Amino acid sequence: MGIFQKRPFNYGNKKRDMPEGLWQKCPECDNVTHNLELTQNQRVCPKCDYHFTQTAIERIVHFLDPGTFEERDAGMLSVDALKFQGLVTYPDTLKKHQKRTGLKEAVLCGTGLLHGERISLAVMDFNFLAATMGSVVGEKITRAIERGTRERLPVITIAASGGARVYEGMLSLMQMAKTSGALALHAQAGLPYISVLTNQTMAGVMASFASLGDLIVAEPKCTIGFAGARVIRETTHQELPAGFQTAEFLEEHGLIDMIVHRKKMRNTLAEVLKYLSPKSASS
Repeated sequence: MGIFQKRPFNYGNKKRDMPEGLWQKCPECDNVTHNLELTQNQRVCPKCDYHFTQTAIERIVHFLDPGTFEERDAGMLSVDALKFQGLVTYPDTLKKHQKRTGLKEAVLCGTGLLHGERISLAVMDFNFLAATMGSVVGEKITRAIERGTRERLPVITIAASGGARVYEGMLSLMQMAKTSGALALHAQAGLPYISVLTNQTMAGVMASFASLGDLIVAEPKCTIGFAGARVIRETTHQELPAGFQTAEFLEEHGLIDMIVHRKKMRNTLAEVLKYLSPKSASS
């Protein structure tokens, strides 16, 4: 037996005291970046250019001229029309995401200036229930399109979505037709519509307004498609091409017109609108 007893060392509560969310590990290159640096870099990995998910507010701040965004239809709230039965109720799910994100729904809509030109804008936020499209999301986007038509403004949507909202069933699927119909009238008025796709844009959103742009733009390496790869493979019983749901693959096969780095998106789309806007056409 030893002469001296081993004193237990008190490590304290370091793990619990360490603030969470200060660092982000890049899934592409494993580089670890402080959240402040990542935010200042528009949530793009400084080492490999991987595009992390951005909130709708972050996108608007970096996309529009400072201080020009005017939110519209901010008070619209989803209701549990179908009385969805599940382990967690639909109203409780909505409350959880509203508290976590500070948003009332998965899309922010309004008007603002892009290099001095007024536009109607709808920006989806994947952090809110995977930006699934329910009746309120569809209605807000439809109103943003109709506002653009009525006020003769270009419309830009920035999509990121898991698709239709299962809690709302058929009411969710109806938004596909409603948004598409509004865009048809916008096109008849001779007004431009630009669709921006980000990671990930899937299912009902991709099968409706997100794929109807006069110009369809995507961020690098984002996932875009209708059904998931596993569902397609099991349905078709075929081997799928590598990366077939990436922006790069879809650009090569003609679905996407341009792939634009997030930090260049604002200037690129402002330049495009010079050629697409009704003012340019009449001059």
